[in-house]
Amino acid sequence: MTVAVVPQAALAGASAPLSVETASAAHATEWNAFLSQQPQGSFYHLFEWSGINRQALRNPGFNLIARSGGEIRGVLPLTFVASPLFGRVLCSMPFVNYGGPVTVDASATDALVQAAREKANELKADYLELRCASAIQTDMAVSTRKISMHIELAPDPDTLWNKFASKHRTNIRRAQKNNLEVRSGGVELLDVFYSVMEQSWRSLGTPFYARSYFETILKALPGYTSIFVCSQGTTPVAVAFNGYFNGMVEGLWAGGTELSRPLQANYVLYWEMMRDACVRGCARYHLGRSTADSGAEDFKKKWNATSSQLYWYFHRPRGGEMPQLNVDNPKYKLAIQMWQKLPLWATRLIGPPLARSIP
Repeated sequence: MTVAVVPQAALAGASAPLSVETASAAHATEWNAFLSQQPQGSFYHLFEWSGINRQALRNPGFNLIARSGGEIRGVLPLTFVASPLFGRVLCSMPFVNYGGPVTVDASATDALVQAAREKANELKADYLELRCASAIQTDMAVSTRKISMHIELAPDPDTLWNKFASKHRTNIRRAQKNNLEVRSGGVELLDVFYSVMEQSWRSLGTPFYARSYFETILKALPGYTSIFVCSQGTTPVAVAFNGYFNGMVEGLWAGGTELSRPLQANYVLYWEMMRDACVRGCARYHLGRSTADSGAEDFKKKWNATSSQLYWYFHRPRGGEMPQLNVDNPKYKLAIQMWQKLPLWATRLIGPPLARSIP
């Protein structure tokens, strides 16, 4: 279904007029093939996310394709999150680290952004949010609070190891002496992963998703995902959930129990995940987004991670200031503190419905 035809001014350099259509499941293979040929194409842009968010979180998706002469010139995945607490948000992409348009040129980007704005108007969204890994040309308001941290990998894990500072290598070796072992897998490790993560997120004061959300991801993207569990003996102390696409490892979720910090489990967990990534032939390891000058950024820098600016663009159809949906907003401080004090049974009950409404 064609939803927008781009004005002639946006077609400079295109050999045929650009049009934007809403993709169906029949376009999944073509969509992902296009992503695999684009440097900006990421795990978060894969077509399957639309079905995952619809099935597991009941949030509808709209995958937009820009074409010229029948060929794909760009794609933009969007998910609509309607919440009584946080409003009606059309986002690319919610719940994960970033999204935004993936295109071959600026005219395709313009076309997709315009179509997204029209979709936000149609849905009566409070705002459109595009979480981009690089800047785009647009008049939309932008937030630069978040940065992306990534590590350049090497085919030989020893090459990566030797680049670490001697103090960092010592910290890893010291943690390894705590009888910590790491194993990886898929859905067979989901129960362990979920048990640790729900404790970790409760400690952070953040509602956690239902187990079915992660099961849906694993089933939809079996060749692109892996769970890692770091244990001391038979006791799991730290876990992580990673995605893989286009030579990039994406760190989606990670957490630990109260034992994780005194055992320095993250040193062992992250080293084993990086070594695994090298063996897989990955070129980069994305450690997720961070707030600039935060403790999370400091830990990531120990692995020789470098930062890149993230650009979160906002469009409010009815006007107004940019939304302030972040943990630093004083408006949410009390709610976070109250959540941290709730018993686990309570957060299990009310957490998933809340989590699926927080983009």
